[in-house]
Amino acid sequence: MQPEEVQQRLSDQLDNCEFHIQGEGCNFQVTAVSERFAELSRVKAQQLIYGALSDEIASGALHAVSIKTYTPEQWAALDNGRN
Repeated sequence: MQPEEVQQRLSDQLDNCEFHIQGEGCNFQVTAVSERFAELSRVKAQQLIYGALSDEIASGALHAVSIKTYTPEQWAALDNGRN
């Protein structure tokens, strides 16, 4: 898969989220920014992302996915969104 494909899949499944995708092949790092993460534990936020990619993970198209989730305020505090 390409990063654009991962981003499109996530965008199709999760509204009102900003995604930053890095990686190639079947290994990706996903950074997601949304206000919805303020109400979720870290585990629940990651499960939301994993759920959106479940078909790709099950098929083997994605093998390793690293996920970081932030609220917009947390993201802004990380060097103005540049991490």
